[in-house]
Amino acid sequence: MHQPPLCQPWEHRLSRRRLLGTLAGGALATQGGALGPLFSPAMAEELRAKEKQAILIWLDGGLSQLESWDPKPKSPFGGPFRSITTSAPGIEVCELLSHTAKQMHHLAVLRSVCTQDNSHSAGVARINRGDPKDRGVVYPFLGSAVAKLLGPTSSGLPPYIWIKPQSGGFKAADAGFLGARYGALALGDGKPPENLLLNKQITPEENELRNELRQRFNTRYAARRRREIADANSYVFDLAQTLMRREDLFDESKITERDRERYGTHELGRHILQGRRMLEAGVRFVKVNSYHWDSHGDNFNACDSLVRQFDQPFAALIEDLADRGMLDNVLVIVLSEFGRTPKINSHVGRDHWPEAWSVAMAGTGLKRGVAVGKTNDDGTFVDGPPHDIGHLFHTWFRALGVPPENMSYDNHGQPLPVANEACSAVSELLA
Repeated sequence: MHQPPLCQPWEHRLSRRRLLGTLAGGALATQGGALGPLFSPAMAEELRAKEKQAILIWLDGGLSQLESWDPKPKSPFGGPFRSITTSAPGIEVCELLSHTAKQMHHLAVLRSVCTQDNSHSAGVARINRGDPKDRGVVYPFLGSAVAKLLGPTSSGLPPYIWIKPQSGGFKAADAGFLGARYGALALGDGKPPENLLLNKQITPEENELRNELRQRFNTRYAARRRREIADANSYVFDLAQTLMRREDLFDESKITERDRERYGTHELGRHILQGRRMLEAGVRFVKVNSYHWDSHGDNFNACDSLVRQFDQPFAALIEDLADRGMLDNVLVIVLSEFGRTPKINSHVGRDHWPEAWSVAMAGTGLKRGVAVGKTNDDGTFVDGPPHDIGHLFHTWFRALGVPPENMSYDNHGQPLPVANEACSAVSELLA
């Protein structure tokens, strides 16, 4: 029976569909409130000096560490690609990362990642949540956690924006027990939510009066109901009002031809560029998704296409953040739910492998130009101390400067650790 070379979109749709929802629908569960003042470009320099931000590039399905951060060209499982030197002395990567290799002096790679779940449904949730111990609550994804622990920036923009293919909307499920206020505003294909812009037949003055009337109705409605229900409606309208004033963030005519060439016109390149623009505008946490990385068959041709598509815009992102001085305050993470098997299967593919894989990162609070941990000569297992996702969560929170007093959640009086307390930060990664 013929088996397609890659997992198909519908094979992952069930778990993702649980996250889908419209901006209004998701916000009905929100516990949010009013947003702060608008971001002004003149504030950019001051904000960069004070406020930490993060961008997570999620390669859904599982990036092969052997065709990226930890090549083993001389091993039986190495595959056809060479390893190449980089701008960081002593560190080599796969030749498919030729652009990123020139930026390696800015990066830190952890090559000793060893996690547990080898299925998408379990792995995606566990990696995004930092593997806390089971306490009977659903823990938040990393973006929601950062939004809670650090709050929004002075920009007044949503603290957690998710740029993804396909549909957008308000994704309340990411927030877990924190409540939907800390969910993600998803921009389907990087576009603003539907019906965001003000109808041309309504003047700004009329719109202001409409909002004043809405607020009065909300006050009356809230008087006899739970506060979080009324706050949900206020939150979605406040969110929309903020984005209405920042429609320039979605104006592609403002993108320079140089940026189009450097980031690429393909989906992932456009979305990473949009992520950079969101960081520049002052969004606290940006997640950029790319799908179809599950290379059970024809792995090498798949990587030849996918890794190259990632390589160029990722290198451009690192270069731009460094040139703008933003890398001192922005944490950059490249993550999947697991790596790929060293052993090549009968379909010339690599299967799921959580036992030994790599995570790349850069930016605030981290050392630069380092590779921490290692795998054995064949890449089959970690050689030395293994690091689980809980170690990485502690590392990222430390790098972002989360105050020690914020390193636990208050779940209606129940203190909960922000990450697995059996893990600790990887000190070799921290600056």
